[in-house]
Amino acid sequence: MSYLSVSTWSLHRLLGPLRWTEWDAAAGTHKTNEQEQPQILTLLELPAEAAKRGYRAVEVCHFHFPSTEPAYLGQLREAFSAAGISFDTLLLDYGDLTAADEARREADLELIRRWIGVASEAGAKQIRVIAGDAPPSDEQAIRQSAAALCGLADYASEHGVRVVTENFRPLTSTGESCARLLQETAGKVGMITDFGNFMPPSKYDEFAATLPASVSVHAKAQYDSDGMPDEAEYRRCLDAVKASGYDGAVVLIYDGPGDMWEGLERIRRIVEPYL
Repeated sequence: MSYLSVSTWSLHRLLGPLRWTEWDAAAGTHKTNEQEQPQILTLLELPAEAAKRGYRAVEVCHFHFPSTEPAYLGQLREAFSAAGISFDTLLLDYGDLTAADEARREADLELIRRWIGVASEAGAKQIRVIAGDAPPSDEQAIRQSAAALCGLADYASEHGVRVVTENFRPLTSTGESCARLLQETAGKVGMITDFGNFMPPSKYDEFAATLPASVSVHAKAQYDSDGMPDEAEYRRCLDAVKASGYDGAVVLIYDGPGDMWEGLERIRRIVEPYL
């Protein structure tokens, strides 16, 4: 049975600074750029707040972690446990498994392995790894990404975590390239389907390539300048999910203006009848 989840991206104006990971080509290393944001709610407080509002799971973006020290990760795991809510997925928002620069590619792989360790210690079931920034038509890049993802999946399984990817960024921007990647990974790697990452008018048909392998659906509406969803378009996406027989997490994504909890409620009322 499908259940309601929320991404920390939908609350990013409430959770404090964003810590973006970037590759510094000149220095040949990663760097973190901090973007100031108000902190109305800490990440440790979020599980209880989400549970109070009726969510059964949360997905946490890596840039919302204020610390990756073991003591903090233990506190986060306990916060989820105490709230009775699932930490479904750690969304790693950095990495290019198809980078032409071998030094960067190897550094990114090592960084991803470190975040797999973070996911394990914090109690996340899955970690979302970006497949790559190569064009979706690049067959060699698809094979390269698939091989890297399978290796990461083997490593993650030793830590009790599953590797999933998403129809996110260039390599997996089409249903066809997602299908090829899933074929190459042969069931080792799961998928997240995001409503906003395939392009109309073909997007509704392309969902069929990813939903059967999906453990999570990012239910992202198209919003106007006031943060109001295009309900007809949103329902068309939800109808495609329902028709597929999908029964996993439905993750509400709101990134419009105004109060973020209120924005989530506007789409929640549309989603809930589909659960």
